[in-house]
Amino acid sequence: MYTIAACLDLHERTHRSLLKLLEHCAGFSDDELARELEGFGYPSIRHQLHHVIGAEQYWVGVLRGLMLVAEDPADMASIEALRALRERVAGATVEYLKGAGDAELNTKREVVTYGDRKVELVPAHVILRTQTHIFQHQGQVAAMARLLGRPIPPGLDFPLS
Repeated sequence: MYTIAACLDLHERTHRSLLKLLEHCAGFSDDELARELEGFGYPSIRHQLHHVIGAEQYWVGVLRGLMLVAEDPADMASIEALRALRERVAGATVEYLKGAGDAELNTKREVVTYGDRKVELVPAHVILRTQTHIFQHQGQVAAMARLLGRPIPPGLDFPLS
């Protein structure tokens, strides 16, 4: 059984790591952030970061009965815009978690996803997916940063303390 407290802790640690990644990416020029690199599903650092933040927004929205698709180009215009988007999205996730009970978090229920597709999901699994997804794309950004000649520093994995 998952608890609200554990999910909040996981979320805080994951976003602490994401913030460090955004800080590192602030050192890239606008051209470097937008440069499309072959071999990545989201071809630029800017798109990778926007996607991972937008995915959390989407899935927490699904849990709340909303269809939130992050498509505003202004949200990814700069690292500052991505930081602001991350803050809004992280805040909405915390708000959802604090308003949910442990029973709600662990009980499979029907939700509506893109295309009006109805599926049964356990909300805790959705929350965990959004957080592990961040680390998946953090690895993509790390590879891209290395290709652009500015590898990320050690210590951006899941914080143990």
